[in-house]
Amino acid sequence: MRFGRKSRPAPEPEANETEEVAPPQGRGPHDAADVDVERDGVQRVDLGGLLIAPQPGTELRLQVDEDTQAVQSVLLAGPDGGMELRAFARSRGEEMWPGVKRALASDFSRRGGVSDEREGPWGSELHGQLQVQMEDGRMGTQASRVIGVDGPRWFVRATFLGRPAVDASAAGAFETMLSDLVVRRGTDAMAPGDPLPLRLPPSARRVDA
Repeated sequence: MRFGRKSRPAPEPEANETEEVAPPQGRGPHDAADVDVERDGVQRVDLGGLLIAPQPGTELRLQVDEDTQAVQSVLLAGPDGGMELRAFARSRGEEMWPGVKRALASDFSRRGGVSDEREGPWGSELHGQLQVQMEDGRMGTQASRVIGVDGPRWFVRATFLGRPAVDASAAGAFETMLSDLVVRRGTDAMAPGDPLPLRLPPSARRVDA
């Protein structure tokens, strides 16, 4: 199941509004408490726990549970690959990325793949390769680049797939979307590792395959 976004005109500024709000400084993801999403001039899709600013040439695809209509996964797709986003609650004083990275590396090894750590714009990243069977029956290599970001009481995992996982020139739009991402953790009590609740945006429309 895929969902797109109906285009909407940008809201007109109020006549008595003269103060401009600058976009958040530095590389995101950003906590919602640090961003005025109503006035910073960035057009975002509001999924509840995540607010995403798609780049031109990419499509937002949401996997939705048919019974509950809850969003289960978020994929930003381009012509040569994409980026999957997942967000979780975490304890305030303990980073999640080191443990998640070890678990992912073990999973690559268990499935017969290989992985290694590399330094990137967000710090330590995990790059992996798996041998998979293609649609035509031949065996191929599936590459991924996983970035983890520990924020205030939340954790975001971004998985680059396809060409953006291995080619820096193809990753730029996805890195920009990750940097522009806003996370809305909320105040409800959640256990570390619980997924942040996501919802369909009002402007979503179903696209049948």
